[in-house]
Amino acid sequence: MSSKGYEVRITHRAEKDIKKLTPKLKKKLYEILTETIAKDPFEGKRLIGDLEGSYSYRLTYQDRIVYSVDVGKRIIYVERARTHYGD
Repeated sequence: MSSKGYEVRITHRAEKDIKKLTPKLKKKLYEILTETIAKDPFEGKRLIGDLEGSYSYRLTYQDRIVYSVDVGKRIIYVERARTHYGD
């Protein structure tokens, strides 16, 4: 990650989601986090409602990466790594 990039931190809830992903999806998740979101955290869709203040980025047709951004500290907190439409 470049010096301009954001640090990515995984929450406990997201860790549980990641454990359920296939190896192929884990690799895709890593690539999205390091190559896209860490470089431009506002690339994702801004969420509203209960998840207001967070962003969503598509992992699969159904699954999304849900994350929040601390601009001051340059940290991205990955909150979920699977669907947020109900498990």
